Amino acid sequence: MPSNNPDSKTSAAHGTPAGVFSSLTLEEMQAVARKLRRHIVSMIGKAGSGHPGGSLSAVEIITALFFHVMRHKPSDLCWPERDRFILSKGHAAPLLYASLAECGYYPPEELATLRRLGSRLQGHVDRTCTPGVEMSAGALGQGLSFGIGVALAGRLNSQDYHVYVLLGDGECDEGQVWEAAMAAAHFKVDNLTAIVDNNGIQLDGWNRDIMNLEPFGKKWEAFGWQVIEVDGHDLSRLVDALEKAKRVEGKPAVVIAHTIKGKGVSFMENKVDFHGKAPDAAQLELAMKELA
Repeated sequence: MPSNNPDSKTSAAHGTPAGVFSSLTLEEMQAVARKLRRHIVSMIGKAGSGHPGGSLSAVEIITALFFHVMRHKPSDLCWPERDRFILSKGHAAPLLYASLAECGYYPPEELATLRRLGSRLQGHVDRTCTPGVEMSAGALGQGLSFGIGVALAGRLNSQDYHVYVLLGDGECDEGQVWEAAMAAAHFKVDNLTAIVDNNGIQLDGWNRDIMNLEPFGKKWEAFGWQVIEVDGHDLSRLVDALEKAKRVEGKPAVVIAHTIKGKGVSFMENKVDFHGKAPDAAQLELAMKELA
């Protein structure tokens, strides 16, 4: 099994330099995904606030990225050749924090400090205090524009890193998302992949009732993007989709990942209430039993 120690030598089979996080197998990623879900529920329950629904829905997306697809180096936060991950749906911070901890950016024990005064793990991600975070988030709709800037900087500097931006589907109600989509196609930003956590639910209801996004894929196509749709909970297909997106030339690519809000916890799945509500003590105990 590849080492999770960011300072260890990785195996020759992976061909990665010392310190670069090595790719995990499918079975190893499945185990990581289950662990991330336990972290998410536990830390939000302990904090008494947070966003479990959209964190749980994107677990496989982040697992595929951080534990297989992306080049990153937990021992060197400023490594110039690292791939960049932008969490545009910044309220899914518990998922990113859990992933970074499991990769070795900081001890997993620190996850228990979520949303505490003085903690490095605030309710929305903050690049000024949390190791591994590339963009501070809060207001939705900003991440794709930011990601385009980072991708264009890589092009100007002749660097071959890839930029990944995770958007929420409800977030795509924001006009700035479509301005950014238009700009990315215009400038042929092909070192950029957008991923949409398409779970169908936003803050206070189903997307179809609040602002229907359909035909969603055709909208992205009309804006000049290569569109790849995938089951967002199938790790094998996600990895294939993300690798395919990275190979697209002359245009940006978007992976529309069809997911379930609150995935993995029966009483949270497809429930609007758990967009931004922490489980109480009894619910936390039940959720942890389900995720054991």
